[in-house]
Amino acid sequence: MKIPHPRHCATRRLAGALATAALLGGLIAAPALAAPPTPTTTPFTTPNTDNCPQKTKPAAPIDASETPAPGKPTPAPLPVPVPPVGGTRMGECGVVLPKGAPPAPRDISATAWMVSDLDTGEVLAAKDPHGRYRPASTIKVLLATVALRALKLDTVVTGTQEDADIDGTRVGIGPGGQYTNRQLFQALIMASGNDAAHAIAAQLGGDEATVTKMNQLAKSLYAFDTRAATPSGLDGPGMSTSAYDLSLLFREAMTIPLFAELIQTEQIDFPGYPKNSKIPNDPDHPGFAVGNDNQLLYNYEGALGGKTGYTDDARQTFVAAAQRDGRRLAVTLLQAEVRPIRPWEQAAQLLDYGFALPRGTEVGLLPNHGANSEANETESPATLAAPPRTEGGDVLASPPRERDHVGTRTLVMVGGLALILFLLLKARRVNRQRR
Repeated sequence: MKIPHPRHCATRRLAGALATAALLGGLIAAPALAAPPTPTTTPFTTPNTDNCPQKTKPAAPIDASETPAPGKPTPAPLPVPVPPVGGTRMGECGVVLPKGAPPAPRDISATAWMVSDLDTGEVLAAKDPHGRYRPASTIKVLLATVALRALKLDTVVTGTQEDADIDGTRVGIGPGGQYTNRQLFQALIMASGNDAAHAIAAQLGGDEATVTKMNQLAKSLYAFDTRAATPSGLDGPGMSTSAYDLSLLFREAMTIPLFAELIQTEQIDFPGYPKNSKIPNDPDHPGFAVGNDNQLLYNYEGALGGKTGYTDDARQTFVAAAQRDGRRLAVTLLQAEVRPIRPWEQAAQLLDYGFALPRGTEVGLLPNHGANSEANETESPATLAAPPRTEGGDVLASPPRERDHVGTRTLVMVGGLALILFLLLKARRVNRQRR
């Protein structure tokens, strides 16, 4: 026999009571129906950062992911450069817009964001540009930049159980599987595979050595708000970046042709791996298709690709670029939520806003000193005039590399002029002697 659901029984009892009340001519009062609950959802508001709440470090973590290993110290906050990298207005913590510009889009839940020009380095608009936030998997942009310049694409790597057991998002690397580095980079950038990040880091000397290389590159690029704690973006002690830094790191990565190709790739075939003879009835694991997880790529005209990220502490993070009318803009989001619209939709609104601004509009600049950037060939207005310092006056880094290039060219030119002058004088003396 079918037993009625308790909710159905209660409904029938209430209906019976009402019918009885009606039959008795209202002598028995019918029970009052409960009023609909009052909505308690707080209306969405963009987080306020006017008072610089994250000037020195990200907000407190909500879990134990950033607890140092036994015997390891808690990393101190990174020094804050003085003056701010990128210009005076990059030191502001609220919304930073050009004079006379329209208000920024309203439906942006990202606590920090930035829109910048990939080619000129101009920062078009921003919110809390140097506030410190967790990058989540967008830090894979930095890992890819380091690894693409160090590893050979056709090298074949054998998957390990450690790769397969890594925490977080995995593309599906299995022990005994055979993968080229190109395939590992596809898995890293398109599908945000932490297993791919582990396999790549193993070739760079392991997680600790890889993190050191990542942080050295970040510092050389003047990304002073950035400190990687893991290769993949999993939260760890001292992990941080900023909307400004993420824009800078993404711009550097985009100078690598393969990176630019991979972030725009929609789907690839990924290898499987053999069955494990130690596991009873373990089947063969065939290859499978891997799709790009960046929805902006499929839904925004002119999208060039990008990188997504998420952890419980970092929340939603995002960096991407698009092209329109010969202009390439990048957008970064940090500590965003999926409401009122999803992060890629927030990015789309900010890109639309940036493309609507006149060319040459800027509130700050990104340094032009990427290792492969053509902008290095000439002095640029985005070049920093002096190395940033801490509030105590300590130098944070040497001057940008292109200034060294300029200095070398100047020395060669002066030397060449001196040589020409010497030869002219010598020729004049020879002519006098012949006379």
